[in-house]
Amino acid sequence: MRDRLSRVSRLRGLPGIGVDRVGAAADAAAQSGRDLLRLENLDTDLRPPEAALEATRAAVARDDVNSYLPFTGQAELRLAAARHVARLSGVAYDPARQCLITAGGTNGCLATLLAILEPGDEVVMTDPTYVGMINRVRIAGGVPALVPFLWEGRSWRLDRDALRRAVTPRTKAMFLMSPSMPSGAVLDRAEWDTVADLCREADLWLVYNAAMERILYDGTPYLHPAGLAGMADRTITVGSVSKEFRMIGWRVGWVVGPAAILADIGLAAISDSVTPVGIAQPAAAAALEAPDGDADLASAVARWKRRRDCLIEELDGFDLRRADGGWSMLLDVGQVGRTGEEASSALLERERIAATPMRHWGERNGPRFLRLVFSNEPVERLRGVGERFRRALA
Repeated sequence: MRDRLSRVSRLRGLPGIGVDRVGAAADAAAQSGRDLLRLENLDTDLRPPEAALEATRAAVARDDVNSYLPFTGQAELRLAAARHVARLSGVAYDPARQCLITAGGTNGCLATLLAILEPGDEVVMTDPTYVGMINRVRIAGGVPALVPFLWEGRSWRLDRDALRRAVTPRTKAMFLMSPSMPSGAVLDRAEWDTVADLCREADLWLVYNAAMERILYDGTPYLHPAGLAGMADRTITVGSVSKEFRMIGWRVGWVVGPAAILADIGLAAISDSVTPVGIAQPAAAAALEAPDGDADLASAVARWKRRRDCLIEELDGFDLRRADGGWSMLLDVGQVGRTGEEASSALLERERIAATPMRHWGERNGPRFLRLVFSNEPVERLRGVGERFRRALA
């Protein structure tokens, strides 16, 4: 008989995400009066769109949104989300049949995986990838197949030969994010074309994590994979207001894709969180439909870019892997004879800098890396960080 307190099989081998541990240590240090530089967690100090804040204040007093219903999301938000994905991909979506509102993008990712995977199905992911997503594949019964990013010149590039080798008769889906987190890698057209070719040839689903899709730097071009030939019927887009709209605490996301699978994804989502936050949904719709939305995002991206560039300048001489998009980039601390965990501890203890080690986030691009989040600290506070890194890691 199994011990009542032994870990169940679906959780065996699942590692912690690291961010929670480093964040808790940083919180404890902050409570002791120490001023910390917070580079460990994907938060941002940039305000959400004003239209979203106004809609939130108004929704608190609305009885109609203080409700479980509708389970698949409020009609106004489903329409806005479907329009948003259609505008970016060039694919038309029916908001009633092809759009589902979820309790954040992460809830949408898990619900999608639960709806498409049988136990033992393989899921192609990048190395590195947020370990929370790798864990979700495992919880859903899948087997992650990691394909490495390679550092070439000034950017991460997906190893397309390894991608082709990763597809086997057991492969059911590719689960990709661009810009990818934690690396900041952005898939280019050739890489997306290879992904699309393999999905068509092997009849795979593409689960596209679009959480940061328009946070792009240095003129990096945007591409939505559903718009590629033959991909509209096999691409499931999972998005949220957390990153581009800076609405992390609202916990609102969406899943948009083929009607044939959306009903099953909705069943999985309802069986998990039941319904997304009612009073947050009008704010999400307001953010998506705001007439100045593109300008608002461009302003935020410009501020995040200045922070990224400041870190690159400060850490000149270190092996820092520049991000082409997103909120974070990776520092190879193996160069100074450290593991990510050793470097994280030294930075917090010696220089009051919180940063998350990448153990378990990848096989090739994992243990020797440290993630630096640049979305939550202004340039003024990042100045001088290079000298602090040199002292801590000497």
